[in-house]
Amino acid sequence: YAMLLSLIFLIVLVAAVVGFVFRHEIKTSFESNLNLALKNYNVTADQHSEAVDTIQRTLHCCGVQNYSDWEKTEYFTQKGIPQSCCKSQDDCSVEDLRDPSKAKLKVFVDGCFFLVTYTMESKMSVVAGISFGIACFQLVGIILACCLSQYITNNQYEMV
Repeated sequence: YAMLLSLIFLIVLVAAVVGFVFRHEIKTSFESNLNLALKNYNVTADQHSEAVDTIQRTLHCCGVQNYSDWEKTEYFTQKGIPQSCCKSQDDCSVEDLRDPSKAKLKVFVDGCFFLVTYTMESKMSVVAGISFGIACFQLVGIILACCLSQYITNNQYEMV
């Protein structure tokens, strides 16, 4: 049991170190995937389009760097900026979303990349604290398992 807990502890430790060391590559990969999701965005219910809509609605953002990123997409030429960018669904018409100058007043202007990375980094202290707490419990479990093993080994040879 102590060996199993030690193995899990080491896996968590390696994952934390790798995540910390490669955090910039993770950001770059996220940005390129978000750009790709915008490029391939469509109204059919595919997972990438739904993910983009969810991010935009939840974080009140639009596009990767800003709302004008949508102007470079094929979706914009057909339908304009998506409804998920609208500040108010009631005050956002299709005509407004096709005109970038009108859309600027109706949609969120901040890009999603900065907001997602900022949100992740701001929550990182909470994640690190929880991970540290779990690691402490694992270490206590490892120590107690070793103590129990030692106690069983020592008492095995006593006369009953």
